[in-house]
Parts: sequence; structure tokens; C-alpha cells
Amino acid sequence: MTEEESGVGGGALAAEVLARHQVPFLFTLCGGHISPLLVAAKRRGIRVIDTRHEATAVFAADAVARISGRPGVAAVTAGPGLTNTITAVKNAQLAQSPLVLIGGATATMLRGRGALQDIDQVALMAPHVKAVLRAERLRQVEPLLEDAFSIAQTGVPGPVFLELPVDLLYPEATVRQWYFGTGGGGKGLRGRAFHAYLGWYLRRLLAAGRKHAARKREALPSAPAASRHQLRRVARMLGRTQRPVLVLGSQATLNADGIEALAAAVREIGVPTYLSGMARGLLGASDPLLLRHRRRRALKEADLVLLAGVPFDFRLGYGRQVLSRTPVISVNLDREDLERNRRPRLAIEADPGDTIRRLAHLAGKKRWGEWKAWIAACRARDEEREAEIDRLAGEAKPDGVNPVGLFQALNQELAEDSVLVADGGDFVATASYVAAPRGPLRWLDPGVFGTLGVGAGFALGAKLCRPEAEVWLLYGDGSCAYSVAELDTFVRHGLAVIAVVGNDAGWTQIAREQVEVLGDAVGTELLPTAYHEVAEGYGGTGIEVRSLSGFKAAVAAAKQEAAAGNPVLINAHLAASDFRKGSISI
Repeated sequence: MTEEESGVGGGALAAEVLARHQVPFLFTLCGGHISPLLVAAKRRGIRVIDTRHEATAVFAADAVARISGRPGVAAVTAGPGLTNTITAVKNAQLAQSPLVLIGGATATMLRGRGALQDIDQVALMAPHVKAVLRAERLRQVEPLLEDAFSIAQTGVPGPVFLELPVDLLYPEATVRQWYFGTGGGGKGLRGRAFHAYLGWYLRRLLAAGRKHAARKREALPSAPAASRHQLRRVARMLGRTQRPVLVLGSQATLNADGIEALAAAVREIGVPTYLSGMARGLLGASDPLLLRHRRRRALKEADLVLLAGVPFDFRLGYGRQVLSRTPVISVNLDREDLERNRRPRLAIEADPGDTIRRLAHLAGKKRWGEWKAWIAACRARDEEREAEIDRLAGEAKPDGVNPVGLFQALNQELAEDSVLVADGGDFVATASYVAAPRGPLRWLDPGVFGTLGVGAGFALGAKLCRPEAEVWLLYGDGSCAYSVAELDTFVRHGLAVIAVVGNDAGWTQIAREQVEVLGDAVGTELLPTAYHEVAEGYGGTGIEVRSLSGFKAAVAAAKQEAAAGNPVLINAHLAASDFRKGSISI
């Protein structure tokens, strides 16, 4: 019996919505509650990517959202399938990534009666998403999924959870067989009454599903925009400055289609610029306005600070890195972030990327400031720090690979289209100082939540979005163990990601302070595990290196393997380093 003959189920209806939204990938880990959705999505031409952990599926959807600017989509089964996603969902919420998470659930009639994997999923997810939606009738599946896409993208973007019970997802004939095939209700009058009730219940549950007409998609409301008055005021404030600084963050990059225009706008405005989060790489690797070091000092010396999509949280010393007398302009979609920890001179609740682009239009009409001396002073400090890094990179390390030298060597070999995915503590933080993303939306890190375990999911989403690009997954050895099993996913789906594990046999970022302050390394020591052999066990290519020259040869070999379609893991045994001593954030 075909699906049409047996009554279209909610899985097919949901897949129709995904197809209308041109969703390219559906990330999942299979489960009986959601099987109809996976099958229907495949039939609709949507590529179903199954992972080895539900968190990876959500991390991958998050990465797709960050790179494409449109919501990524993941579907997981009920109960533990959903609970496994919590960290990834929270990470997306705090990073303001738009995604839609579809969760299976027990049959509507069995809710709260002890069914398999039946928990209160609405209460579980509510604190971690923009909205929790639950379909109670078949006719609600399509409109609620449309709502989920809209909510995820409007205002401050973020994740939305939609619960679809199993008896709404399967075709009607199957659902009726479940309910009437239980043998419940007994015989006689009681049995007839029970069957009559079931018939009424199912008609109510499945009504309109067979006659459903697709709801017309409505245009998304545009993001709030800065007023002309606000833009002119920013221009006037900039015109009175001698030492302005622009700090631009992930929220400014939400419009992926406008990313090149944003980069051009920053150059047109001409203010010395620090980039964070997804904004890293916006200006390429060597733009004269791009500053990578000594940010704290620049902020202390600035006579105006313009924050575009960045709050005064721990990354900026809760506002204390900027002198109290220094005027601050903050542009943010989130009203709370506009004034978090410090009230700015001018608060603009608007899309920061759009604001910068429109501000540049004013700059093009009338140049309001020249900051050549200030830019030169900031660049001189950057070059001083780069020279110091060069010196540290050149130090010979007999006990393994110098991590600073490793990233300098990698920098020299990165292709222009390469994407860097960062997942780790000490090793990855070193990368943030040394590795240089080549262009916009080519650096992915967890964001403000500082989550370990994002690596494989982010790399998965990045490689799917940019199949021709080299995707480099930078792993600490601690974070590697969270998702190294996804090498299996890369192999099965033909995704040639290159992973580099900085293996120093420990949770070094924590150990640095813990040992010095508390005198004990308890809980921070690992083994120098043969991660390259783990990769080979999953069907990938593993390479072990113990010297900088060996690493350079490994990079060349890895690039060749990836070009041939094989995922690779380079297990680099690191030498001890104090490059990041005293860098713990609280």
C-alpha cells in the first residue's frame, strides 16, 4: 500500500516544508519515532546525514546556519535522543545561530503513561530555545514547522524545537493498525465502546491531514534597522575622534549573502578593526585595518569604541577594558546585550552588519575622519607581537612539535578556500593567535559558551556547504575524544575533512593554573593516545608526527589524501609550551 493510499503521514508533510525551504541537509541519528521523516526527506531529494551522536547532528546544523545564513535542520528521536542534544542546542542559542530541531515523541494517547522514552520534552527544551512548538493534530505539522523556520530567523536568531509525536509522523493506515491492533478494550459493550472512542480519537487526530493545502509562506519580517538620525550621529562621533576602534563579532555576519559587502564597508569606513567569532577572516589574512593582537591596550587608548554585534561580556572584561570616560557605540539585535555590564553613549538596536554597510555609504559620500597615525601605531604593536610569535615558533623542541611552529607551518600551506574549525582549549587558543583564516565565514569556533565537542559537527556542516574547500579540524586531544567517532561519518558520506590533533596528553589549559595555584594535576592528565590508529579503525587515513619537519610532510600528505576523497587525521605529539600561561577566562 502506498503512502497516498494509506493516508499521508506527518513525516511526508514535514518533508514538504523542508523542501519548500530548500533545506539541503537533514542531520540525524536514526530512531523509530522519526523514521517516516527521514524516509520522506530522502524521497524529496534532501540529503540525510546520519551521525554517531545526536549532539553532532545539531552542531552540524549550527555550522550550516553560520555559513549559509539560513537555518540548519536536525531531527532526533525521543527521550535520550533529545537529551543528547542539549549542549549543542544551548551552544547555538548563546551563539545566536538559527536552527530547527525536530524531536520525535511518544504517541499522543500514551503521553504520561510510561511509554518508551516518554519524558516532558517541552519543559526540558524551553530554557534553551527561542520557542518550543508541539503538534497535537496532523493538520498542525506543516504550519508549526513553517513557524519554526520563521521564529528561528527573526529578531535575535536562535534554535527552535518542534515536537512531532510518532502517531502524527507515520501514515494513517499504520497508525490505525497500531491503535486497533492492540487488542485492548475487551469484548462486548465495553469493547465496542473502546473501539468507538479510538475511532473518534483518530478522526480528530488525523483530520484535515489528507486534505491539507500547503500554507503560503510569508516573507520574513526584516531585521530592525538603524535610523538615519542614528547613523548620522555615529558619523559625527567618529568625525571627532583620533583613536577609534571597531570590534566586530558574529552577529554582524548573520547575512551570509551580504558578507563581501560587509568586508568592503569595514574597509570603506577605515577604522582599526578587531574581529571575533564568525567575523574572523572577514578582512582576509593581512588587511592593513585588521588587528589581531594587543586589543586590550588599543581599547584602553581608544577615544571611541564601536561594538558591532559584540556585548561587554568576559571577552571584553565586562566593559572594564574600556576607560569609563571613553564613549562607546553599541549596535546589537539583542536589547539586553546592548547594555550588558555597561551603558553605551549610543545604543542602537539593529542588525550590526546592515548598520556597518549603511554607515560605509555615508563614509563614501563624505570622509569624516583620517586615522593614519593611529592605524600605524596599532599596526606597529601587532607587528611587534608577530615578531615575538615568530621567535617562539622558531624555538627547537626536542620532546615533540612546537605548537606555535606547527600553526605557522600550517598557515603557509592553507589554501585560499580553506575553512578552519576550532575545537579545544590550549591548542586551539594558540591557533587563534597564529592561524589566519583566509576569508569571510572560514573560521568556526563554539562561541561564547566555550563548548568542547563541536569539532566534528562543525566540520561536517562546513564540508557539506563547501565541498570543494579544504576543511581543517583543529582538535585538542581532550576535545578530540568527544567526536572522533565521526570519522566514521566522514568516511560513510565521502567527506574528506582533515583533522589535526594537538596531542600533549592532558587538559593543558586547565592544568596550567590548577598545578600552579593548587599544586595538583588531578583530573587533567591523559595518555598520548594513538588517535591516528583510531582514525584508521574508522576507515580514514591516520598520520603520526613527532617533529615539526614531520608535521610539514604530514600536511602535504594529508592534502593529497583529502584531494582523493579520504578523511585524514594527523596526530601531532606536542612539546611543552608556556605560550598561553595565565590565560584562563572566568
